[in-house]
This record gives sequence, structure tokens and C-alpha cells, in this order.
Amino acid sequence: MKDQTNTGGTRPSTRDRSAIPERFTWDLSHLYPDWESWEKDLGQAEELMERYSAFEGTLADGPDRILEASRLSDELGQLAYGVYRYPGLMQNQDTRDNDVKERLGRVQILFARFRQATAWYSPELLRIPEETMREWLKKTPDLEPYRFGILETYRQQAHVLDEQGERILALAGPFNNTPSEAYSMLADADVTYPTIELSDGRSVVASHAGYQHGLHTLRQQSDREALFKAHFSVYDKTPNTWAAIYDGVLQRDWFITQARKYSTTIEAELDDNAIPETVVDTLVTTAREGAAPLRRYHALRKRVLGLENYRYFDAYLPLVEVDWTLPYDDVAPLIEASVSLFGNDYQNTVHQAFSQRWIDVYENEGKRSGAFSAGVYGVHPYMLLNYADTLNDAFTVAHEMGHSMHTVLSHQSQPFATAEYTIFVAEVASMTNENLFLDLLLEREDDPSRRVVMLQHAIDDIAAGFYRQTMFADFELRAHRNVEDGKPITAKVLQKIYLEVLAAYFGDTLDDQASYENTWARIPHFFASPYYVYQYATSKAAATLIHAKMTAGPQEERAETVARYLELLRSGGNDHPVKQLQKAGVDFTTPEPVEAMVATMDRLVGQLEHALKAAGKLRG
Repeated sequence: MKDQTNTGGTRPSTRDRSAIPERFTWDLSHLYPDWESWEKDLGQAEELMERYSAFEGTLADGPDRILEASRLSDELGQLAYGVYRYPGLMQNQDTRDNDVKERLGRVQILFARFRQATAWYSPELLRIPEETMREWLKKTPDLEPYRFGILETYRQQAHVLDEQGERILALAGPFNNTPSEAYSMLADADVTYPTIELSDGRSVVASHAGYQHGLHTLRQQSDREALFKAHFSVYDKTPNTWAAIYDGVLQRDWFITQARKYSTTIEAELDDNAIPETVVDTLVTTAREGAAPLRRYHALRKRVLGLENYRYFDAYLPLVEVDWTLPYDDVAPLIEASVSLFGNDYQNTVHQAFSQRWIDVYENEGKRSGAFSAGVYGVHPYMLLNYADTLNDAFTVAHEMGHSMHTVLSHQSQPFATAEYTIFVAEVASMTNENLFLDLLLEREDDPSRRVVMLQHAIDDIAAGFYRQTMFADFELRAHRNVEDGKPITAKVLQKIYLEVLAAYFGDTLDDQASYENTWARIPHFFASPYYVYQYATSKAAATLIHAKMTAGPQEERAETVARYLELLRSGGNDHPVKQLQKAGVDFTTPEPVEAMVATMDRLVGQLEHALKAAGKLRG
């Protein structure tokens, strides 16, 4: 690939949002022209909620009544998208704006009240015999968009409580967030990170940002070690407190599991989307058995970096130093080109996203960190970035564009009732886009050092998005099973579980493993969204298998894979996600997707070895 670093616009030097060119900011007028229009819809949403509540006690009157309630639910849901997104996106662009925060708070309070007021719906629906409901669905074609959701309620009938039970669980809802809120206050709001002095005399605060930046930039191992110890001192000093908070998460999950008459917490979590427990068991087992490429990679890193001891904080340092800037205006056409196999319509929509202000590109004062794609049914997705001209940022754009295109195709093809896709398939589109973007970059790049950078990025992404997330899922399963078996949860118990899991994946490639005993406490997903992270690993595996099938083999089979993949994106949430992926050629009831992921990791590590030799960084 020729040097593409200076052909487009450069990142603004200012963090003043008003001074950033308008074309790099999203246009929220596509949602509402002003707050007055928003207020009008908020009032209408409240009115529709009142009308919806009036259906209580009438569902058994017949299919027409259910159809009326379902259509009103759709109308309310579509309205809610805009009413929530408008202040939500504004708050993300400037988290300091208290007026926006107040408006968002009003929406959240209204919706919380609505959830409590509609707890009657599922219990009342289930008082109608399933045979009767199936007959109503058969003779009422207009109910077809709601068939899947209605029958899902019956599928989970054994786990729906009576009206009073559902009301109690709804009232208990606010307490469910208490452990994650306590964790956030302790880990984010009330924390004071120590400051360390580096070998060159500079001082660095060992905060989350300082820690992450240091692991990727500090060339002296002693500096990385000092930063690691300083950062994790926050967790090492109070392991019992972190364990007590996590015990609250585990006990809450076990309470809900038993209240809803499930046998295990993982069964309760997976049942919403009818995902078999064997999917997670197979993921963990196959990833453990396929950890050799991960260990091979870290052994290679140790060799290239010339380290006598290789520790946790050595796993992120770039293997080569390359001064490489990727301006946003250069990356947009590359991403558009990388998805050419999906056809002109797909590419044209990607072009619209870049050209019609769907994207908020650059950092500004008060803007939320990170990146996301937020769908708005009937409008289009909005993407938030904090683009800083790096390779990682370029891949982030490709990632979020995958989410956005998934949303576009789903919303175009599905009625509102089935337009929302599950988390289990959500990351497949984003990760497939990243794979195709990598293909394009490698195809156009002939500089060995840059190839090393790109290959390391891809391998690190697998290490973090597949192996690490599976490792976290492994830890969560073991911790929850302790509670299910009536065993106490203490800091020592959690430390033991985590070190055993760490050793199962890394083997002896990491030295001083005992010093990582409290690193589990730094993972916010454990506290905020249990049994969530495994879906990153399954999505990564699915995307890898789909990518392999659409880019290798006979052309006819490639074209068939592309067609099935696009149908997956169009299917929204009209079926269980495991079945949707099976239709796309990915069967998680077998080890094949995970084995494909392991094989890809092994192939990329081999390519990295070759590139390192070409760059003069590896001998033999």
C-alpha cells in the first residue's frame, strides 16, 4: 500500500466543538428540528402509555384486541426511539450539559414507570391457552409481524410469574443495579490513582487512560511494571471490598434464577434468546484446547522484545515502531472499497453514512469517550467516534460501520416488532467489516513494518476479543457455579478461580502469574452485565468463519455465503440467533466456528513471523 497519510483532511487541532467543521459532526435535525418538537413527542409518548395501559384485562377478547395492543406498542416503541435518542446523543456529544441530562432523566423516569405499569401484559397473555393463540395467529394475517414475539412468551411460560410476582420483580428492578453502581463509584468516581515517576523523569498518573497508554508506549519494561503495580494497587489494597460487591452480583443473579424457576444462572441468561448452554460450554472447552496459537504469539513477543521475563504488562507493546497517520478522509473511501463484495446498494449506503452526517467524528470538550453505533428506527443509525488518526481508530470506523449497516438492513427489511437484533449476532457484522478492511490494507501494503503493525493489530484483536473474553466467561461460569452450589464467595476464592483460568489459557508464557490475582476486579462487565462477554468471542468466531467462506474457495460458494450473510443482516430479530447464524452457515452447536477462529489465529501468527523477518526484527 502506498503512503496514504496526507491525501485528505487532517484532524482539527481544537477541542472546541463549535470550531470543528460541521461535516465532521452528526446532524441531529434528522431526528428533531428543535426541543419544542421533542417535547411534543414526549407528551405524545406519555399519552400512548396511558392508552396502552387501558388494554389491561381485555386481551382475551380476541385477536383483534391483541392486534390493537401490538400496533399501539409499535407506535409507542418507534416514538420512544427518537424521544430517547435525541437527548441521549446530545448528552454523548457534551456530557457536561445539565439541561440535556435533565431531559434524558425525564425520559428514563417515564419509561421506568411504564415498565412497572405494564407488568401485567405477559401474565395476562399467558392466561389465553396456547392452542387458542395459535389459532388466532393462523386466522389473523395482520398478526404475522408479532407471531415470533407472542410465541416466545409462551415458550418461556414456565418462567413468567403471576401478575403479583412480576410486579414484585419489577419493583425490585432498581436494586438490581446497586452492585454495578457501587462498583462504578468505587472504581471511577471515588478512586484516586497514584502518580509514578518514569525512568526519563516524567510523571504519569496510573489512571485507566494513563495505564492503557503506558502499556502501548513505554519501551522500558521497568516503567511498564511500575505503572502496572501503581494502577492495580487500587484493586490490591481492597480485594475483600471488590469481592463483596461481586458477591452481590452473584447473589442477585441466583435470586432471579430461582425466582424464575431456572436451574442455573447461565440457563436463565441464555433462555431469553433460546441459546443452548452447550454453546458456551463448547466455546470454553474448544478455546482452552485451542490456546496453543495464543501461547505461540506471546512466546514470539517475548523473543522479539528481547525480554528475560514476560509479564502481563508486556503483552500490549508494539513489536515495531512506525510513524503512520491515517486521516479520516483517507479511511472513509478505503472502508467503502473494502465492502465491495456486498454490492452497490450496500456501498452506496456506506457512502451516505460518511457524506450525510450520520457520524460525529472528532473528540471535543465534554464528549463521551469511545465509539458506538445507535439505531433509530425510521431515521438512520448515528455513529459516535473519537477519531485520532491511528490504525486502531481506522478499524474502529470499520467496526461501527458494520453495526450501522446491520441496523440499516434490518430496519429496511423488518417490521418494528422484529427489527431489533440480539447481542449474540450484533458483533458479527462489525467484526466481518474489520476482517474485510484488514484484507484491503494488507493487499495494498508492501512495507514490512506496516504489515507487522497490521498483523499485530489483527492478532491482538483475536487475543482480546476471543481468547480474553472466553477466559472471562470461564471465570464467570465458575464463580456463579460456586454460588449455585452454596459455596461462599471470598476474595481468596475469586483469586484462585481467576489464576486457574489464566493459567489454562496462557500456560507458562506469562511469568509471575500470582501477581495478577486481583486483575479480575478491573473488569467492569463482571459487575454491570454478567454473561455478556462470551458473545464477543462467539461473534468473533462467527465473523471469522463467514469471512473465510466468502473470501476463499469456489466463486459460487463465496457468492452463496455473501447472500446468506446479507440475509442474516436483514433478518433482524425474527428468529432465535443460533438459528439465524445456522442459516448463514455458522453452527454453534458444533465446535467448527471456534476451531476456525483458532486456525485463523495460528495462520496470522505465522504471517506475523514472516513479516517480522522481512522487517529485520526476527532471525531464524
